[in-house]
Amino acid sequence: MSRQGTGKSATISKAFALTSNWSAILALSAVSVAAIQLKSSTGQAPKMQDARITVRYTDIRQSAGITFRQDSTQTDEKYYLETMGTGVGWIDYDQDGLMDLYFVQSAATDIYKPPHPLHSALYHNNGDGTFTDVTEKAGVGGEGHYGQGVAVADYDNDGYPDLYVTGYGRAILYHNNGDGTFTDVTAKAGVADEGQWSTSAGWFDYDKDGWLDLVVTNYIEWTPKTNLWCGERRPGYRSYCNPGNYKGQKTKLYHNNHDGTFTDVSDSSGVGKPESKGMGVVLADFNNDGWPDIAIANDTWPNFLFINKHDGTFQDVSFISGLAASEDGRYEAGMGIDAADVDGDGWQDVYVTHLDFELNRLYHNNRDGTFDDYTYRSGIGNKAILLSGVSMKFLDYDNDGWPDILQLNGAMLDNVNLYHSEVSYKEPLLMFRNLGKGQFEKVSDSLGPGFVRPIAGRGLGTADFDNDGDIDIAINNRGDFPELLRNDGGNLNHWLEVLLIGTKSNRDGIGSSLKLTSEGVTHVEQSKGGMSYMSASDPRVHFGLGKRTKIESLEIAWPSGQVDKLANVPVDKIIAVKEGVGIVPRNFPRVPNK
Repeated sequence: MSRQGTGKSATISKAFALTSNWSAILALSAVSVAAIQLKSSTGQAPKMQDARITVRYTDIRQSAGITFRQDSTQTDEKYYLETMGTGVGWIDYDQDGLMDLYFVQSAATDIYKPPHPLHSALYHNNGDGTFTDVTEKAGVGGEGHYGQGVAVADYDNDGYPDLYVTGYGRAILYHNNGDGTFTDVTAKAGVADEGQWSTSAGWFDYDKDGWLDLVVTNYIEWTPKTNLWCGERRPGYRSYCNPGNYKGQKTKLYHNNHDGTFTDVSDSSGVGKPESKGMGVVLADFNNDGWPDIAIANDTWPNFLFINKHDGTFQDVSFISGLAASEDGRYEAGMGIDAADVDGDGWQDVYVTHLDFELNRLYHNNRDGTFDDYTYRSGIGNKAILLSGVSMKFLDYDNDGWPDILQLNGAMLDNVNLYHSEVSYKEPLLMFRNLGKGQFEKVSDSLGPGFVRPIAGRGLGTADFDNDGDIDIAINNRGDFPELLRNDGGNLNHWLEVLLIGTKSNRDGIGSSLKLTSEGVTHVEQSKGGMSYMSASDPRVHFGLGKRTKIESLEIAWPSGQVDKLANVPVDKIIAVKEGVGIVPRNFPRVPNK
């Protein structure tokens, strides 16, 4: 979390020598993907004007009964910890077909004593537009734990999603018991990340053994005793420090042992070797070789790209890929990150958010192991240069078949206007609409009051919580109430949502690739891990179809190698697909709008 001018220049000349392993991987990948592309359709057609619909987002937090409020634990000492905010996670913890909500909370510090005990909160989706606080019954409050982020997945393949909550000093793994309660199994599992400052986390099956492994990003070596005075020494001008004042920590990779325990393989895998200042992580297949890779947004530090070598290890290609730095060689304040195929070529592109006076970067996947900075070529440019991008998610908010960019903003310095009069602490949401082929326009002002009201945004998760076919938004704001923004109108275009149920593969089907063909247009999506900033989103894979009313085929390539080819797939439905079986009955109740 830096300001412009504090990043280091990239010195990367030595990093451009490709190793023989990486060259071989790229060559094999290029051949395999070229073969696939020759057999597929020509890709997505340019966006048609008749696919444009009117979408508005409505904040229903109050009517939904959500009373959680994030406590910033703010003091005049400007503890670095205070400004980070906390994440939000979507989880269908009771498997009733409705997405529930988990808000991560902070905790008391040695100099901040809240008026009431602080704890995270789990809200049950009642299916009628309201939510009920079930934290106490579920046992996931984590009182006394200074929480940061959350990652959701079924790590033991028992059919119920579990919660991993990152935090300052330690993390917590809550095992879902399947009866509405959870058990803290952190010690047994061996994933406490003790003594570290964990921020984001993500689940994926890096060795494709059918069990989900865990990546944890850690931040910096900060303690109350090492808290520095930053900013001017006059009343009101003290500010939160730049991470450049502190040493970075290391990324952790935990391998699932299939028995409820994990082994720390950070060093042996290569993932934990470089120093990092990790903020966001996305786990996806970036070279289309069928194996999941790791991309990490680092703060004033080179971003990471670790390519899976299929043998339990990863190759650090951060510099040679072009993801490590901006186009002009600067390490910026990387925070939120996600991946999507923005131009319809079947390859995952990457977006990373940064602070004001920096650019939010869109990296285009060149299909040869490298990425180019397309920030200006995509039409995004400097349209958000006065905003501090914290979280972001790709989503197709209007169901036209192209992934759009949702960005949550909020300055890190609550007194930023004293230093930059044109910048505000609280900032509005941002939506870049994909016009087709990865060209974007800013449309935030047309989406309703929820996109105009300034907030100090931090955690961001997306989900179709009312099961009506369009994507809704949950936001955790620093020192304030959250927001629950319901998408009204996105389902005027056609759509499909797919819940994956793995059998040979991990139960959640994370790492699967889905290729949908509809009226001659092919759209490829991946089931990814991580994403956003310290938050978890709906695991169901979403396809917007625009005005197309027929799906010719849906092909799912599972991590196990199983490929399911489905015909007669319905439109405007949420379907459950079981590996090796096909579409299976599953109830996804439609929530009426209030």
